[in-house]
Amino acid sequence: MEVAQVNSVALHYRLSGPEKAPALVFSNSLGTDFRIWDEVEAALSDRYRILCYDKRGHGLSDGPEGGWGMQDSVHDLAALMDNLGLKSAAVCGLSVGGLIAQGLAAERPDLVKLLILSDTAAKIGSPDMWSKRIAAVRQDGIGAIAEDILQRWFAPDYIASSPDFPMYRNMLVRTPVHGYVTTCQAIADTDLIESTSALQLPALAIVGDKDGATPPDLVRETAQLIDGCRFELIRGAGHLPCVERPEAVVSLLSEFMTGNGHG
Repeated sequence: MEVAQVNSVALHYRLSGPEKAPALVFSNSLGTDFRIWDEVEAALSDRYRILCYDKRGHGLSDGPEGGWGMQDSVHDLAALMDNLGLKSAAVCGLSVGGLIAQGLAAERPDLVKLLILSDTAAKIGSPDMWSKRIAAVRQDGIGAIAEDILQRWFAPDYIASSPDFPMYRNMLVRTPVHGYVTTCQAIADTDLIESTSALQLPALAIVGDKDGATPPDLVRETAQLIDGCRFELIRGAGHLPCVERPEAVVSLLSEFMTGNGHG
């Protein structure tokens, strides 16, 4: 097990691939751990030095009792990359991981050579929406809202036929409540429209065409904030294309990174 102490928090991570290969970093979504990247990582780990990690309050990483904001999660990733000697990386963030990736690109451009935004936006949801979700989880637990979330996460065909689907439900409902609601509040408090609009680096935005959490139009709007950002729709996927359509994600990422001199 690989664990790093950064900013007084223990972060669980996995580092794979050739030591001197170009760096590729994945930051995952609310209510998941870094296993959502398993198939994408496996397909790319022969060519890239890949970092997957559990953000605060998720997976095996710490979730400090005092709470945290989005900037804390950005600083965690920056410190983790510094500790591991990773720089000039392609950084791919999904959902809240995409907020972290945008924040990192704005604060630490030395760490981010390429930005990949998967099913995310510069601002996600409204404070009222997040307040209602936080209240529901605090009262009845994540299980009480799990079915609604999973309907937004996955395309109907995947829910109906994939033997892996129950495992992702388990991943969601076993997320620590404190980690989940604190991250919800961090998302509610985050608006990166101004800083993301100022980014100047190669960027790719991808989204599942059946994403009910960050719909394609929302992702497209964020892509349009970044000059030259490429937008790609992944057919037959919901909010987690890396799970439902890993081969499509691998193809898009490979083309983008190679085309920009990264690997």
